[in-house]
Order: sequence, then C-alpha cells, then structure tokens
Amino acid sequence: MIKEVTTACENKMKKSVEAFKRELQSLKAGRANPSMLDKIMVDYYGTPTHVSQLATISAPEPRLLVIQPWDRNAIKDIEKAILKSDLGLNPTNDGQVIRLMIPELTEETRKNLVKVVKKLGEEAKIAIRNVRKDGNDKLKTLKKEGNYSEDEIKRTEDEIQKLTDIYVKEVDKLVEAKEKEIMSV
Repeated sequence: MIKEVTTACENKMKKSVEAFKRELQSLKAGRANPSMLDKIMVDYYGTPTHVSQLATISAPEPRLLVIQPWDRNAIKDIEKAILKSDLGLNPTNDGQVIRLMIPELTEETRKNLVKVVKKLGEEAKIAIRNVRKDGNDKLKTLKKEGNYSEDEIKRTEDEIQKLTDIYVKEVDKLVEAKEKEIMSV
C-alpha cells in the first residue's frame, strides 16, 4: 500500500509535466507549428470538432501553416474558429486550402509570451506540489491506522519529496528552453 502511494504520486507528477509540455507546444513562438491549432474547436455540422480531425495541417515554411480540409464545405467554419481563437491570426483561403501566416514577434510580444510561459510553469509546479501534499496526506492516514512504522512513513515521504524536486526541475528546464526559443530572433 505504501509503495502504491509513491507510484501514484509519480504518475500524477508525470501527467502534470506532460500537460505542461502540451501547453507550451500550443504557444505561438514566432514559428509555425501545427500543434498551435490543437485547442481550436470548429463547429462542424453542430458538433465541436478539433481542426486536426477535419484537415491535414502542415508547416511548409517556418512562418506558414497550411490547413487542407478533407471536406471543402468546412473551410468557412475552420476560418471562423481560427478568427474567434486567441491566436490573433488571419486565415486566407483559395477555396482549397487555408493559409495562416505567423507574424514576426515584436520584442514586447516576446516578453509577454515569456511571462505567460513562466505563469504556466508556476501552475505546473503548483500541480506537482499538490500531488506531493495529497501523497503525504495519504501517508498520514496510513500512519494513524498503525499498519506501518514511523521509519517506513518517513522514508516514503522523502521519496515523494525527491520525486517532487525532480519534476519541478524538469518544469524549470522546460520554461528555460521555451524562454530561449521565444527570445531568439
């Protein structure tokens, strides 16, 4: 039971880091990346649908995304969804494909993006610490039940703290890498 607490904590911490990585991918860093459109939902015949389920998305150039819908009738709906999104991009279409030009980022925009990245990183670290707190609470419950020695509980708390440190460092590294990517012109 006590080992299960550590394993559960580690799995939840991994999931927090993975979610953070997905958030970072969807940020616009001056380069075209198909994952920027992952959050965009299109009203396709009354059903909210991800753009990636309606079209092929490619980045033929560093600052261009091309969206090729499988159903040409969906072009207007996809354009509408992109315009409504917080990406701030203006789609153009030729009746066959939608093109999205990714504008060059200004210094101010880069700095604001770095702030967003740091905020997301802080939220990821909070999620990891919350997992640690939940794990420690479970250990306290096990301790009260009296099934485990004080040494076992303490050792497991230390393991959970080590895991927390590892995953917090990983988030810090990801924030630093994304910051460099954003600030490089």
